[in-house]
Amino acid sequence: MISYNFKEQTAIVTGGTRGIGAAISMALLKAGASVVAVYGGNREAAEAFAAQAGDVAGRLELACCNVADYAQAEAFFTTFDQQHERLDILVNCAGIRQDGVVPMLPEESWRKVIDVNLTGTYVMSKLGVQRMLRHRYGRIIGITSPSGRIGFEGQANYAASKAGQVAFIKSLSKEVAKRKITANCVSPGFIDTDFIAALSPEQLATYKAMVPLKRFGRPEEIANAVLFLASEEAEYITGTVLEVSGGL
Repeated sequence: MISYNFKEQTAIVTGGTRGIGAAISMALLKAGASVVAVYGGNREAAEAFAAQAGDVAGRLELACCNVADYAQAEAFFTTFDQQHERLDILVNCAGIRQDGVVPMLPEESWRKVIDVNLTGTYVMSKLGVQRMLRHRYGRIIGITSPSGRIGFEGQANYAASKAGQVAFIKSLSKEVAKRKITANCVSPGFIDTDFIAALSPEQLATYKAMVPLKRFGRPEEIANAVLFLASEEAEYITGTVLEVSGGL
């Protein structure tokens, strides 16, 4: 992994205790940042992640928050302000899938996926930017998906949420650029996490065959991309999508 120095910086990573989010949280911790890892409700998984933090555990905080709930997010940031002087990095990684073909897709599944994946990005980014504006510096990174660009059968709700996330980040990047705040997306392809673990062996084989590199990615490979966009070295990159998908 490339060496980065995020000492004296504070990061919030939503969905930050499992899968890709956990890898991002850990990479930031190892690079010297203080990290608030937000989780949606699985306390057991969050504590298991914290138990693995080792000698960087002192800079890790866990926070339970439904990112799509504006009141909960406001309460989270009120507590955050009491404990931290500034926010430097926000990674919107919280995301869910509830797959189903459109004719059979329950309205609840549509709304839930849009709420967490897209509305959650809006809520956390809005409140996060308000903190970044005070110091005229910040890095906002959304974890999107190639699904939002190419679509997958049975994932219309997920694809719509991810396409919307990209459009949101691109618009936001133009609004905050003059304050030296950048906003970008990282678009992971098929990554070897529990996010795809529920897929059938046949579906996994089909997806792997779609990838020119003929393998699934590792969470750490996504974390590398996030660290680059979060670094000061990436100060001239904003409003873009970095695909880490093996050529999907």
